[in-house]
Amino acid sequence: MIRVMFVCHGNICRSTMAQCVFADMVQKRNIADNFIIESAGTSTEEIGNPIHRGTVNKLVQVGINIIEHRAVQLKKSDLEKYDYFIAMDSANVRNMKKILGNNANISLLLEYTNSKRDIADPWYTGNFDETYNDIVLGLEGFLNYLGY
Repeated sequence: MIRVMFVCHGNICRSTMAQCVFADMVQKRNIADNFIIESAGTSTEEIGNPIHRGTVNKLVQVGINIIEHRAVQLKKSDLEKYDYFIAMDSANVRNMKKILGNNANISLLLEYTNSKRDIADPWYTGNFDETYNDIVLGLEGFLNYLGY
């Protein structure tokens, strides 16, 4: 079982988008039983809030099922529960290291595409299309890295 935690700042835009898209990808490849997929944020700002409407709208537009979700914060205890902690940007990585420590298996999603580029936060940019495209690119790279 491969246990994956996607992480962004608030857990209402990018990390939940990655969680939903990844769940869809592994389902379509008939490998969903091999994964536990979750998401969290590094901040307390959005705890308890639903997925951002822009994320919901983009996922509906591309035909991806939306999970029932309320924002949660990443916790030190998550270190024992997940194999991969995948961040959307470098600020997430810094904050994740503060929460989980330096020994956690933390990576940027776009590192799986041989890029160190951050995935822009659509909460600020309003561009959910660009965020979605980057997330799909990164997730395809991650699946390739895992041998799928």
